[in-house]
This record gives sequence, structure tokens and C-alpha cells, in this order.
Amino acid sequence: MTPYTTISLNIENDVATVQLNRPEKMNCLDLIMFHELDHVSKHLRRNKTIRAVLLTGAGNEFCTGLDVKAMMKKKTNILRILFKWWPGNSNLAQRVTTNWRKIPVPVVAVIQGKCWGGGLQIILGADFRIAYPDATFSILESKWGLIPDMGANMALTELIAIDKAKELAMTGKIIDVVEAEKIGLISSVDKDAGARAAKLISECSQRSPDTVGAVKALFNNNWQRNSPWMLAQESWYQLQILLGKNQQIAVKRQLDSKKEHPYLPRKKW
Repeated sequence: MTPYTTISLNIENDVATVQLNRPEKMNCLDLIMFHELDHVSKHLRRNKTIRAVLLTGAGNEFCTGLDVKAMMKKKTNILRILFKWWPGNSNLAQRVTTNWRKIPVPVVAVIQGKCWGGGLQIILGADFRIAYPDATFSILESKWGLIPDMGANMALTELIAIDKAKELAMTGKIIDVVEAEKIGLISSVDKDAGARAAKLISECSQRSPDTVGAVKALFNNNWQRNSPWMLAQESWYQLQILLGKNQQIAVKRQLDSKKEHPYLPRKKW
């Protein structure tokens, strides 16, 4: 397994825990962390045995955004994270958000303290965002004269009303968990967010990995498309599931609970 310096990866009981690991810098994003998050998310996408990804931050803050001082040491650093060969593809800055959407298992972010700028962009790539009561959130880029450009705008269009998105992006205001949950920016608030995340992961892991992967792909790829396209995709994904062995195993698990019927590694979604 590739050693990481700014993040950590631990896989236990088929759950991969990815932790931002620069607590002395409030987990700010430097060039190394961009590359390591890109690498680990691609690595986990290819792993067919994991059932979930838990995304956390070390220390008191989840992530306060870009490590401006480190990134400005070389003028080429910004160009390296923004460069792309094709406009419609994700660049390095965007992949630390969009890659989580491509992993065919639930990605659950557990958030404490400040989750600002790039930190907020990262968690918007997750499927679920569970926050401790002390968490705060900000689309901080406007304070630097920038727009949010790390790929999270796709998730914003799915989660919150356009006027709320504009307000957050235009003002850079900081909001607490009460407002964040009210507008749909986060999934839930819990004083024991880690335990709530573990419970959610356990519930999802009881289902066929093919079903969970197909649901994620179906919803992420078609949530805002027209009805005929969604109907066609529903039928296509269901056919693939019916032709797979995990659907038969799911039936056995329901009809014969006294025996263990372990699922097979998931299909590629």
C-alpha cells in the first residue's frame, strides 16, 4: 500500500477510513494532499471488496481550505491543480471532490470544527455528511476573489435551493450546523457523529454491494435528467443486477436468515 504523508488510509472490516492528516495546519490542502487524495480515491474505486468509505479529519478541524502559503511558494502549483486536457474533464482540484462520487460504495463524511473552502468542497463529494454540533461551513472562495471551482457545484445543485447556493458563494458567510442542516447542505447533526456514521455504514452493508453500487450510479448520473432517460437507466441497471449472483444471495438472506450467505465482490459500476 502506498505510504501517505498528508492523509492516512485504514481498511478494517471492509470499511476504508480516509483521514486528512495535517492537524497542525488545520488539515489545509497543499499540493501533496491534492495528489494523495486523488490517488487514494482512485485506488478505492478499484477495490471491489470494500463496502463503504469513511472520510474524516484529524484534530479539531475538518479542513479550513487551501494552504495558501504552501501553494504560493511556487507559481506553478496553482497551474498544476487547475490544468486539464479537456474542459469537461476534472482537473486535480476538482478530482478531490468528484472522485468520491465515482466510488461505487457509500462515502460518509464525518465533520468537526471548521469545514471551509476546499474542505466543504471535499465533503460535498460524499454521499452523506454527518456533522458534530461544533461544525461550521463556508464557501470561502469569494473572500479571495474566486469562485468555488473544485467540482462541488454539481452537488450543490442537487442539495440546496439556488438562492441559498448563491448567497453562500457570493458572501463567503460562515454558517453553523443548524442552518446547514436546514438548507440541506449536510445530512444530519449528531453529538456522536462517528457512531451515527458507523450505524449508517452497517445498514448499507447489509444489502447487496451490487444494489448499493447501482443505486449510487443511477442517482448520481441521472438525478436531474429528464424522465425518459431516468426510466431507461432504471431498467438497464435492474437488468444487470438480475443477471448477477448477488441478487440471488439477497433473496437467500431474506428467506433463510439462519444461515450465512455472504455477498460476492461487487460488479463494476
